[in-house]
Amino acid sequence: MKKDSKVPEKYTRKKLRPALTPEAREQQLISLAVDLAEKQLMEGTASSQVITHYLKLGSTYENVKKELLQEQKKLASAKTKSLEEATRAEQIYQEALEAFRGYSGQDDE
Repeated sequence: MKKDSKVPEKYTRKKLRPALTPEAREQQLISLAVDLAEKQLMEGTASSQVITHYLKLGSTYENVKKELLQEQKKLASAKTKSLEEATRAEQIYQEALEAFRGYSGQDDE
């Protein structure tokens, strides 16, 4: 007798709309890979690499690592903002000094 392999509708191949950008294409491929990994895990056919990958994702170490990366991202963003504000403040001070020179009759024009 032939083994009846019913594949859930979720895993059937469907025609995807072509991605408009390389980033969107990358997201499509990632989504397909995650779907395939899920299917393999459900069927018990996943490789040890796939299993290890998802075990690592759930580990405390990975969670701490993600939090650290998020905090580093916030820090880099804050530093960038601080530098931009410092540049703007310097520009305002320069404009104020030029205005004071004009008021005191020391205009270089």
